[in-house]
Amino acid sequence: MKLTTLLKWVWLPALLAGCSVGPNYHPPKPAVPTAWSAAGAGVNTNRDVQLAQWWKTLADPELDSLIERAVQANYDLQVAAARVKAARALRGAVLSDFLPTIGASASLTTARRSQNALAFPVRLLDTDTYQAGFDASWDLDVFGGERRALPAATADLQAIEEDQRAVQVSLLAEVARNYVECRGTQRRLAIAQKNLNAQQETVDITQMRFDKGLTSELDVAQARTLLAATKAQVPTLETALKQSSHRLSVLLGEAPGSLDTELATDSPIPASPPEGPAGLPSDLLLRRPDVRQSERQLAAATARIGVAKAELFLKFFLTGTAGYQSLDAATLIEPASKFWTAGPFGAVAVARIPAAQGADRRTDGAAGATARPVQPDGAARA
Repeated sequence: MKLTTLLKWVWLPALLAGCSVGPNYHPPKPAVPTAWSAAGAGVNTNRDVQLAQWWKTLADPELDSLIERAVQANYDLQVAAARVKAARALRGAVLSDFLPTIGASASLTTARRSQNALAFPVRLLDTDTYQAGFDASWDLDVFGGERRALPAATADLQAIEEDQRAVQVSLLAEVARNYVECRGTQRRLAIAQKNLNAQQETVDITQMRFDKGLTSELDVAQARTLLAATKAQVPTLETALKQSSHRLSVLLGEAPGSLDTELATDSPIPASPPEGPAGLPSDLLLRRPDVRQSERQLAAATARIGVAKAELFLKFFLTGTAGYQSLDAATLIEPASKFWTAGPFGAVAVARIPAAQGADRRTDGAAGATARPVQPDGAARA
């Protein structure tokens, strides 16, 4: 094939390479109120929200330590991080599809020709053919299938990163909640113990008055009933304290009970900040990882429509092979043994229409998940 003919086959698909089938993605723009209908006391809707280390506003060194250890050791967070690494590797594989595929090969073929099947006489009936060289193939991506696959893989990666953030948000919230419950239960136990001491003194005094004939037996019975009711609360509070401590141990990737000694010393309940920054309603939605994850999933599904539809069209490849070929190993790498081939070819897949239709349906499902009402407390992720 002449060089000018080869260039024509290269430039024709290159001119068409700007065509990408499938819809372009446009982020949804839901109707969001511009202000809160009723802002509660102690809520600032104008100040910038800094939530990277929100637990620092509670000013509790023990809570800071627990959260740092949870981030390092929690198993659910480690699984989410592994999924992010896998998504990055998949995106790298998609990115490599833009580059030519290059391979190397070497072979030795021994053959014998049939004398009864020769159309004309040959010099050698038995031959050993030595061959070594390189081959390359490049998908010209005329209809944009690879160009749609890259934003799809990028959106998948971003969605998985948002899922990792959602796991981290839930983890930190659970650590803080159980820690506050633990300190609150300790405080309730201390109050119950003080009540027990006071009620025991009341029973003793009432009994003494009864012995002196200054009060009735009913007063003694009432004092003892009140004391027994307070005593009955203590085992429940002790069980709740153990549960909070054990849940914290599990969140930190440790065995239940490993934090009992560390948390045995009473400490004040972390005080909430005097003012809670809320921001605007639209900002609150954009801070939710599950909302951002749904939007990225919609972007990935939209891009895959183009990937599926590109499979319906002819694919253009530019291929080439170059190397050495000889009947004698001693002359394999001589200039006379060189050979090369180059040229384009096209291929089209058969029965790909259901795949494209399935991509459309998946996009409709992703759009429905993005448009559904947002639920509080992470219920939208269920």
